Amino acid sequence: MTKSIATASINLETAVALIDAAIAAAREIGIPAAVAVVDATGNLRAFERTDDAPFLTVDVAIDKAWSSASFGFPTHVWNDYVSNDPKVAPLAFRPRMVAVGGGYPILEDGKLIGGIGISGGTYQQDQDACVEALTKIGFELPA
Repeated sequence: MTKSIATASINLETAVALIDAAIAAAREIGIPAAVAVVDATGNLRAFERTDDAPFLTVDVAIDKAWSSASFGFPTHVWNDYVSNDPKVAPLAFRPRMVAVGGGYPILEDGKLIGGIGISGGTYQQDQDACVEALTKIGFELPA
């Protein structure tokens, strides 16, 4: 009987490339940004903050990445869950849970290998920067 499971996780080189692509996307959109990439276990793998990004964006970006990696779907989907289902709504009060746009799981061949979180603009701007960065590096977006 096997007592372990094989796991995959984002490597440092790719995490840094994703950070660079996200910062470039945020600049194109015209927002300051903090960008975090976590591995498949939710641990921080790479992080960057533009000089003009407020310090609150640091924890928000990290927690968006963590939230999206936790179940493998974007943070804006969490918003729908906690807003529309009173039985799930208490999850919105969990420490680290961020249920607004700007966090996406990082998927490779359908397998979760991490999460990315961006904070600094509106939820839609953060979400758009995530999509741009993931697409530029060649990651699939969740269905």
